[in-house]
Amino acid sequence: MKKYIFKTILLLTIVPLLFLKCTDHFDELNTNPTGITEEQLEGDYNMIGAYFPQMQQMIYMNYNWGDGKDWTYQIAQNLNADIYSGYMMSPTPFNANVNNLTYSLVDGWNFAAWEYTYAHFMTAALEVEKKAVDEYAHFGAVAKVLKVTAMHRISNLYGPIIYSEYGKSQTGGTYDSQEEAYNAFFDDLSDAVTTLETFIQDNPGATPFQNFDQFFGGDYQRWIQFANSLRLRLAIHIANVSPEKARQEAEAAVNAPYGLMLDGVAAVSGKGYTHPLAVLSSSWNDVLMGAPIESIMRGYNDPRLPAYFKPAVDEDLISQGYEFKGIRQGIEIEDKGTYVEHSQLNISTESPAILMTSAEVYFLLAEGALRGWNVGGTAGDLYVKGVEASMAQWGVSAGDYLNQDNVAAPYVDPIHPENSVEEGNEYLNNVSPRWVEEASDEVKQQKISIQKWLAIFPEGVEGWTEVRRTGYPKIFPVIVNHSGGVIPSEHFVRRLNFPPSERDLNPSYSNIEALLDGPDNGATPLWWDVDLE
Repeated sequence: MKKYIFKTILLLTIVPLLFLKCTDHFDELNTNPTGITEEQLEGDYNMIGAYFPQMQQMIYMNYNWGDGKDWTYQIAQNLNADIYSGYMMSPTPFNANVNNLTYSLVDGWNFAAWEYTYAHFMTAALEVEKKAVDEYAHFGAVAKVLKVTAMHRISNLYGPIIYSEYGKSQTGGTYDSQEEAYNAFFDDLSDAVTTLETFIQDNPGATPFQNFDQFFGGDYQRWIQFANSLRLRLAIHIANVSPEKARQEAEAAVNAPYGLMLDGVAAVSGKGYTHPLAVLSSSWNDVLMGAPIESIMRGYNDPRLPAYFKPAVDEDLISQGYEFKGIRQGIEIEDKGTYVEHSQLNISTESPAILMTSAEVYFLLAEGALRGWNVGGTAGDLYVKGVEASMAQWGVSAGDYLNQDNVAAPYVDPIHPENSVEEGNEYLNNVSPRWVEEASDEVKQQKISIQKWLAIFPEGVEGWTEVRRTGYPKIFPVIVNHSGGVIPSEHFVRRLNFPPSERDLNPSYSNIEALLDGPDNGATPLWWDVDLE
């Protein structure tokens, strides 16, 4: 984590924490991010479009702040969700192994997703909202889709968020419960789609957003399909806690005029954006392959494995037949050199930051069908389409993948065998890729969840959401637990603590335990994270 220690100390010293959510002196402090005057921005929609690169790049936390910006992503997402999802693990023993990875949640890391999003995303979104009237309404619609994209991720990290009341308070802002936030997400997506549909009808062939679009090149039809697909994702998120609302929202998304995103991906790229995981993995060697994904992909003989990860460079591993090797989370690591030659992520700085794939959409539909919803297909057929879409996305052939009965492989740590997970362990995933129509709904759900989890790699926030929401795929529990008894190892981390700035400076924080229905710690489950046993 190069430059991390001093930059974190510097940030915690100089960032005016209350400003991040306040509207006091808003016009002075939250001017447009380009520094260009209003007169200069009038032409070609620049007066409103100039805010969008900042918004889009901040969703995956890598807005162009200059050299060394990748560390912001590291503390905002990588050292929590990316690792809790089971995709990745760090070989670096930060703070002598007493950190997020061993359940000692670090305020100096976990403030980042909340505070940077409010400081650099929501401030820009609020400015767009002010300007998005009359001929700019379609820009406001895209901003709403982006706002839901960004803020459902923040809600899935922390729980309650400042959303519907954002910008209305000078003392930090009033929280929505997670249920209230999700209801607002659904409303915003519906409104955005209606506005964009009207614009397309009234302005056929027009692409006014093209110069600012890092997702779809200005194609509003694709934005509508993405918005509908987000609506489906959010419906599935709440299916265990609010099944009727989930069904209604899912069926509305499926039956919308422009349909769903059934091809391609929604991803941030271009205009100076670089993928932060490339630096974190290949340059800094601070994050490598996780043990759970190694177990599953190796057991399945998954053809995407070399597309996701680079071979290990440790000759001893290779001589033992471990071309690809992951690290188990929550173990005692003597020093960085112990595991640093395990598999890096196969991601370059030019790789797009993928936030949703068509494969995920098929798996969302498959789960909806399994629940008996009217989504236009059977669970089995949609499951197969999801696997095939993911393979195509990564340029590999499925081959016999869907006909095999292989299950996850045992995990072996050749350096410290006590960290291994042997055959028969309850945390090994014991379902195969092959769809079996006669299987129980529970087994079918497990298959859908594992394949969806594989398809959305490396997007750790959604991967962690899937693990918490369904219990699948099964993730290996930590061996070293420094939570002081707060988070049981077999319970796993359920959410991040609120930042100290919220605890200390936002009067609304006094209501947070009621909104969470539990204490503000990593053991309290989110609203949609219900016990399925």
